[in-house]
Amino acid sequence: MISRVLSAELAEHAGQRVTIAGWVHRRRRLKSVSFLIVRDRSGLTQAVAASGDLPPEESVVQVTGTVATGSQAPGGYELVSPEIEVLAQPSAPPPFDLYRPVVSAALPTVLDHAPVALRHPMLRAPLEISAASVAGFREALDRLGFTEIHTPKIVGSATESGANVFGIDYFGRPAYLAQSPQFYKQAMVGVFERVYEVGPVFRAEPHDTVRHLAQYTSLDAELGFVRDHRDVMAVLREAVAGMLESVRRRAPGALDLLGVMLPEVPAEIPAVHFSEAQRLTSSSEPDLSPEQERWLSEWALKEHGSEFLFVTGYPMAKRPFYTHPDPARPGYSNGFDLLFRGLELVTGGQRLHRYDDYVRALAARGEGTQAYEGYLQAFRYGMPPHGGFALGLERWTARLTGAANIRQTTAFPRDLHRLSP
Repeated sequence: MISRVLSAELAEHAGQRVTIAGWVHRRRRLKSVSFLIVRDRSGLTQAVAASGDLPPEESVVQVTGTVATGSQAPGGYELVSPEIEVLAQPSAPPPFDLYRPVVSAALPTVLDHAPVALRHPMLRAPLEISAASVAGFREALDRLGFTEIHTPKIVGSATESGANVFGIDYFGRPAYLAQSPQFYKQAMVGVFERVYEVGPVFRAEPHDTVRHLAQYTSLDAELGFVRDHRDVMAVLREAVAGMLESVRRRAPGALDLLGVMLPEVPAEIPAVHFSEAQRLTSSSEPDLSPEQERWLSEWALKEHGSEFLFVTGYPMAKRPFYTHPDPARPGYSNGFDLLFRGLELVTGGQRLHRYDDYVRALAARGEGTQAYEGYLQAFRYGMPPHGGFALGLERWTARLTGAANIRQTTAFPRDLHRLSP
């Protein structure tokens, strides 16, 4: 490794001669002096040099100089008497100025040039928040006794969602990209009791909207020995709180740069039954529209002071076959959604856990068990009452940062039109 000091560490080395390394963020020439701003993973450093040729923006450089106080320098410290070594020079200028505080390019230009565009601090910041969120998710569930698992993303049948999967050629046989780790995480409850996974999922849904992607990162969890879906909701609350605490701790610079105010998670997130949500929104539809989700979120903020709201008890007709019905109201489910700032963020619930219940549930939907034999295998040998949830990482980050388009929180988005870069 190149022995160097990071920009954020300069204050610890005042008066010392140190080496930094990074990209030329900006260069400025005055009559008798020049300024070279160098960007690394922790921030910016200003080097003050005698007038002369300076490497162009996005050159990779190593700079050795003496750390001195500088009232106009980022962080209050700068390098004087620098020796500049160029490690690599760009062969072309970036598609837009990366040193300007505000991104001047339109979103399509940003996405077309993502490998360089994401170097802009404003475009990098959502990805820092995303990474901190994942770290917090893992930390929270590790504390609760969960085990991280990794499940296949190539599957042999399109049983869970039918037409909403991508078909591929698997050595001459049909196969599909997994649209969820659902079946596998349930099976692994029989191994570890409590499991989680962070991984890609694929949805072949031709939605060309600001909140849909064909591939996104799903934060999944499943836990055994639950009484009902409320135990799952309690674990989800802890996961969300852990994610926010991790963002607060790990990405303060990104939060400041974007002007993000993190929400508070109530000790108990307010919940409303679907039938009550229908009454509140004067609706008789079996699902909530985006407009109703926004209205309910505003209602929760006004009535409960919470930016989070659970909607429980969705109709069984709108839930997957593996969802456990409400024993007191069989037409409704022991399932839930978590709304956050006007948008469905998480779907979860209690699952069926007895083999015979699965056979009946499939028969009620006009299906047999043959296509599900691999999935049902775990239930032949005894499974505890269990449930789980799935949270979309990019959608979460977009709601946190206020991004208008989910593509702004995705490094290399895959959607109806985009396969590159």
